[in-house]
Parts: sequence; structure tokens; C-alpha cells
Amino acid sequence: MCGEAVDDIRGVPVACNPAALTAEQQERQQALLGQLRADVKEVRELDDGYTFGHTPDRAVLLAIAEFVANERLCCPFFEFGLTVERDGGPVWLRITGEGEAKRVLEAEMGVGA
Repeated sequence: MCGEAVDDIRGVPVACNPAALTAEQQERQQALLGQLRADVKEVRELDDGYTFGHTPDRAVLLAIAEFVANERLCCPFFEFGLTVERDGGPVWLRITGEGEAKRVLEAEMGVGA
């Protein structure tokens, strides 16, 4: 998701910093993004972002954790939330942000607008 810069309506920059990740981390992040996009079972639009429903598989949960750990370094304007439903229910990754952050998210995740 790194590499895009936009100004939100209040003039606060919504900008990713790809230099916050090493080349190896950037490559891994792209692989994780592909894995997570392929696993999405449901998308719910929020006012300021989206929540993505994933399978409750252990490997997916670990991929989400690694993705968030990297993404928060290069895109600090995003806020992340994780819900793991009881009794083997789905895993929900919530990604939100102010201003134009939602637009950046839509472009990278291929949802919305």
C-alpha cells in the first residue's frame, strides 16, 4: 500500500513512506497483501474505511498480524483493528483513517469507489 500520497480535505497529508520498510519487507508486504486479498470472504464498508472478513485459519491470522506490523510503519495514517470471533468464526481486519485514507485503501484493496 506504500507509495501513494494524497492531501485530505483539511490539508493533512495522507502519505505512505515506502522507505520505512526495507526492500525485503516491501516484497514480503506485497506477498501478504496478495494472500489477504485472495482470502477475503466479505467486505463491509465503514464511514472511514473497511472491514474485511477472513477465514479463521491460523496462517491467515498470522499473515494479518505481519501485514499490520509492516503497514503501520509505511502508512501511519491507518488505524487497524482485529476481531477474532469465538467458536471458529471469521477473523475481521478493520482498516480506517481520516480524510483521503479511505481512498488509498480502496485503491490498494480493490474495493469501493
